[in-house]
Amino acid sequence: MDSIKFTPQDILHKQFKEKNIGKGYDEADVDAFLDDVIKDYDTFNKEVSRLNNENERLRAKVDELNRQVEVGSTMNAHVTNQQPVSNATNMDILKRLSNLERRVFGSQINGNEGQDDSHLL
Repeated sequence: MDSIKFTPQDILHKQFKEKNIGKGYDEADVDAFLDDVIKDYDTFNKEVSRLNNENERLRAKVDELNRQVEVGSTMNAHVTNQQPVSNATNMDILKRLSNLERRVFGSQINGNEGQDDSHLL
């Protein structure tokens, strides 16, 4: 904002030289116009400040989200390289466990045929 020459206070306190050149401008009309210019100038300054703050906030948010994406990408790559993803359901796991028990304890399970076999899948 290097091209801004006046602040609202500069406009408000500006004193013009008086000359006796015949027709002049109505001083009250000029003051009213300058008051309106000051209000608009103030409004624009506040809006620029608000937009700069919002821009800073959004840039910080973008940086944070980019960091999260980077962390997520490296974690996903690390997990993918470390161990494969299993699509086994609980039922699949229970069936495998039951088959393993039958192989390990097969003679004991088969020897107790009179007992309840409801745990077998």
